[in-house]
Amino acid sequence: MKRHLDIHGIAIGSSEPLLIIAGPCVLESKSQALQIAETIQNYCNKAGVSYIFKGSFDKANRTSVHSKRGPGMQEGLDILAAVKEQFGIQVTTDIHNPAQAAPVSKVADILQIPAFLCRQTDLLIAAAESGAVVNVKKGQFLSPDEMRDVVSKLKEAECDEIILTERGTFFGYNRLVNDFIGLGDLMEIGPPVCFDVTHSTQLPGAGKGCTAGRPDRAFLLAKAATSAGADALFLECHPDPINAPCDASTMQPLERMEEIISTCAAIAHAIKPIESDK
Repeated sequence: MKRHLDIHGIAIGSSEPLLIIAGPCVLESKSQALQIAETIQNYCNKAGVSYIFKGSFDKANRTSVHSKRGPGMQEGLDILAAVKEQFGIQVTTDIHNPAQAAPVSKVADILQIPAFLCRQTDLLIAAAESGAVVNVKKGQFLSPDEMRDVVSKLKEAECDEIILTERGTFFGYNRLVNDFIGLGDLMEIGPPVCFDVTHSTQLPGAGKGCTAGRPDRAFLLAKAATSAGADALFLECHPDPINAPCDASTMQPLERMEEIISTCAAIAHAIKPIESDK
């Protein structure tokens, strides 16, 4: 099945160049967001792949009530708007309740639905009705085939601009696994498929009051997912990962991203029948 979606001029799908969705877990400051966006945009331009900046204004599903959650919606949207204006790139962020969908869609080109909320009907419908592209992360507790129901909800709300993201599946305590047969099943549903590299390296609940992880395995997973035909890669990165306020245990160092992007771009170019090459 040929997957295709046009996101305001950026093509994603089975016959399109690899798309990189990358940025920090939570937004911290405008200057840092601009630094990350400019760096990743340069890497992507050099590798010949498309880029969408990701940054969260709120992370409502942290391990501890004391965990830092982000700057809040208004400040976060101001930062995302600054990234769009300065670099002319599209942006995405996650929403956690239906009331956020409409105001966030005024800035964000893609609304991201967190994995734990992927079955929340009211949230899906609000995102669908916003007019933005909707990227739904597959719940760690769902089989790939069950995402057909998520797609059906969005389509019944007249949303056809959908991305599905794989981010690992629970396997016992403190462990996620990536099922690449399941990734293939997810591709057969219809919408383009993104692979969340960094969240797939999580060890949920394995830290003290936080999620642990295996960031050393991110590059391996990125190459494997690209080889399997994923249409996009999602990566969280930071100039100083150890001091990142969220997901420090899985964040990729900003300087490491060039090798990941260039290598995966080469793999994608080798295996995908890009239309311009025909």
